[in-house]
Amino acid sequence: MTGCAIEQDWMGLSGSDFLAIGIFLAVALAPYIVAVKQGTSVALATVLSLLLVTFYQMVLDMGVLDFSAIGFFSLIPACVNDPIQAHRMVTAAWLHAGWIHVLGNILVIALAGVPLEQRMGPKRWFLIYVIGLLGGNIAWTLLHPDSDTPALGASGAAFGILGAYMACWPNDKIEFPLLFFIRAWPVWMIAAFRLGLEVYNMYQIEQGEGFSNVAHMAHLGGFMLAWALARLIAKGAPSPLDDAADISIAGSSTSKAVRDAATANMGSIDSDPWTGAGKELEGEAARIMRKLREEGDELETRRAWLEELAEQVICPVCDGEVFPQLNGEVCTLYCAHSNKHLRWP
Repeated sequence: MTGCAIEQDWMGLSGSDFLAIGIFLAVALAPYIVAVKQGTSVALATVLSLLLVTFYQMVLDMGVLDFSAIGFFSLIPACVNDPIQAHRMVTAAWLHAGWIHVLGNILVIALAGVPLEQRMGPKRWFLIYVIGLLGGNIAWTLLHPDSDTPALGASGAAFGILGAYMACWPNDKIEFPLLFFIRAWPVWMIAAFRLGLEVYNMYQIEQGEGFSNVAHMAHLGGFMLAWALARLIAKGAPSPLDDAADISIAGSSTSKAVRDAATANMGSIDSDPWTGAGKELEGEAARIMRKLREEGDELETRRAWLEELAEQVICPVCDGEVFPQLNGEVCTLYCAHSNKHLRWP
């Protein structure tokens, strides 16, 4: 089928449609907002975001609102040349055909994405994720420019994670289900196996020996674009390129080079912004500050005391809330209103 025949577009939206779109955006973005505010993993926030949106799709399919998420948010190659349909290039990555589809993607995002985030830091990781999903959707659109069949899923982004990881830290070992075994495999082996399987499936389809409704070219496009740009993006990351380590999803084992680089970037705690502003800490806050200075020369210990300190102090500039955030392995306190007010240590 050819031509842009869409079920819903901006011109025909009703009030209930805008409500459905607002809920979609809120459900998709909420985990990221919490992750940024609390300094938790953006990769795991992505997992939660995808799960919540899939559940919301199920609710919409029950007819709670007269709105088709696939009709409005999925990738339809024949339509994306229209600027008002350009959102589909991104939003399609949050839709899935069912629980098996979404679980297959979050398996990669969790098991490979979390260790990669530890290597790159959250901002670089999310950039790679977006590059992967765009690479996949662009590749699919170029291959099927006139198709009006909806395409959906985060597979391009998931393969982008594998491509970036292979480009930057191919010898890392991560726990992953492969060849019927769950064990720590080298990243290059996981990536090569998954990529080889995609190429084989594409060859089978091209030879007329099989049929698939899976967008294999999108997987390949996400992998290759992220692989091509990853080393450029990873420059200046918390972990040096090509360093090797055994890394689990829980982050229980981090390479010595990563820890050494993070420790070197922890920043001095000899002086503090509250004393500098003439607002000496008292009571519990003063006790925590003393313990921080006595014991804060290790990454985990410093993080623990900084998290406690954040609960006891306010911004020395605006008296606003203070929150801790992880930048790679390093914990830093920020003012909730402006980073210019407080970024310590």
